[in-house]
Amino acid sequence: MRIRIVITTAVAAGTLAALGAAPAQATEYSSALKIRGIQYDAPGRDSNNCRTGNTDEEYLTIKNYSSRTTVNLKGYVVKDKAGNRFKFTANHNLEPGDYVKLRGGNGTDSDRNNVVYRDNCNFMWNNDKDSIYLYKPTGAGADSHAYTKSGNDRDGNGYIGYHN
Repeated sequence: MRIRIVITTAVAAGTLAALGAAPAQATEYSSALKIRGIQYDAPGRDSNNCRTGNTDEEYLTIKNYSSRTTVNLKGYVVKDKAGNRFKFTANHNLEPGDYVKLRGGNGTDSDRNNVVYRDNCNFMWNNDKDSIYLYKPTGAGADSHAYTKSGNDRDGNGYIGYHN
């Protein structure tokens, strides 16, 4: 009887250790807002020159998956694994089913065109691997994903979709 308990405990501990060692790809939260996709590798040669660069081609798409609730992005925070962050400081309402592209670089934010610019010409997302975190204004998690170019971008185009 004791041997059986020890074996069961060892197997359970081994299973937990294996689960802890596996890379987390996504964490599910009960949030209407979710990360729809990421263009983590901007097309062309990377250049963070504010005037002639391509940081505006790097973007994160956030979608409101609610069927009836409008969500205001003001106060939401997007972060990467290294701690780079962007906070939505202005009102930007996402109707049910609507989305916004959070782009690098400088530009004019527009509800009509579904775009918000980070007003930062540095790239936020790594081209080989990174983690994406979306936080509610309260600080609670709304959505997160980890990616690797080799493991998640099967066609190699620098874009990964989630929650399709």
